[in-house]
Amino acid sequence: MIGKQKHTNQASMFNGLAEQLDQKHPLYRLSHKINWRLFDDSFSVHYSDKMGAPSKPIRLMVSLLMLKHIRNLSDENLVEQWSENVYYQYFGGEQIYRPSVPCSSTELVGFRKRIGVAGMELILKESIAVNRDDNDEHFGETISIDTTVQEKNITYPTDDKLYKKIISKCVSIAQKEGIVLTQTYAKELKKLSFQQRFKKRKNGYKIARKANKRVKTIAGRILRDLERKLSPEAVIACSSNLLLFKKTLAQKRGDKAKTYSLHEPDVKCYAKGKEHKKFEFGSKVSIAVCQATGVIIGALSFTETLHDSKTIPAVLEQVKELIDDTPKEVFADRGYVGKASHGDTKIYTPKPNPAITIEQRKKHSKRAAVEPIIGHLKKDYRLGTNFLKGIIGDEINVLLAAAAMNFKRVINLWKKEANKCWKLIYNFIVSNYWNFIAQKLKSTF
Repeated sequence: MIGKQKHTNQASMFNGLAEQLDQKHPLYRLSHKINWRLFDDSFSVHYSDKMGAPSKPIRLMVSLLMLKHIRNLSDENLVEQWSENVYYQYFGGEQIYRPSVPCSSTELVGFRKRIGVAGMELILKESIAVNRDDNDEHFGETISIDTTVQEKNITYPTDDKLYKKIISKCVSIAQKEGIVLTQTYAKELKKLSFQQRFKKRKNGYKIARKANKRVKTIAGRILRDLERKLSPEAVIACSSNLLLFKKTLAQKRGDKAKTYSLHEPDVKCYAKGKEHKKFEFGSKVSIAVCQATGVIIGALSFTETLHDSKTIPAVLEQVKELIDDTPKEVFADRGYVGKASHGDTKIYTPKPNPAITIEQRKKHSKRAAVEPIIGHLKKDYRLGTNFLKGIIGDEINVLLAAAAMNFKRVINLWKKEANKCWKLIYNFIVSNYWNFIAQKLKSTF
């Protein structure tokens, strides 16, 4: 059942929270700029009208998702800071100060799953609407696109790490089912770890390589022993894990669909040609930016290792849904070579062209602006390391990061306006002061 926002006619003896805050504060202004009714109407279908305990208000939960990425906070830190920050509370629809936490951090996980990817696209669409000028008829006609890797929160994968995790998980499954394994090899694994640690010593590489083979052998033995002793019901319950363990043990160096993490089996390996980081593990992300304004109008995650040019149809389809229009020109880097058009949209990549116009040359130069935008998304808006689980977590994280950067763009514009006002006031005061001094001097002499 949907929980309703608690409103009171008299928040305090004298005035409410709105009258106590600075009305020029960016979060205060942003709270009046966003169409909160849109989220209430769209997300109410995910709740029951008759049964169940009242949920948290939809506006509160949506505001928490926005603040999480705008301020680059974890779920735990966000709910703690919410109780300490009155602007966070007003942004979430509160009329009086509440010293308690708004919800538990796990409720944010449930809400993300509840509204899904479609709900996150609606938040991104609203962030575009906040930045969009109604009089701008050419919004989104020319866009820049680029791809990057959204890294998953996993350790750097090695075969030895995966084998040891298989062993520990098999032992924990056996303990949970009350099974006594023939041997756990705990003492031997400890000795093998020491042999693997000192592989850079004299003759240490051969010893470490032999130890790696032994660890793999032990992992296979424990897995087969567990399969023999599990009951038929337990085999069905653990079938997905057992198949994943078998696939990991059977994979070889040259295989394509390899497993790099047991708790995130959908992670892919990408080689982007970076000198400082040859391999990145996560999902490919495509970012589309409006050249005229710098607003992010497309953010899409791909789980497959696609060529950049093959991501264009899906990106253009998402952009059309978000801005209700199809871009006429797309400017990309040389990684998109191979596709000159898609439908009515022309795709331009840099190449030797003596007949290029000055306007096109400027648009190619503007394309480079997408690179720092991706850098800010990774560093400031939680795109650098994705902590959300699964493929859905990849899609949700990139959409929220893009929406947060769009909201922050509006906030930065308001800050610039405030600085300009103070400069104008300062210049007015200074000019009048010197005029006053000049008049005094004339009257004196």
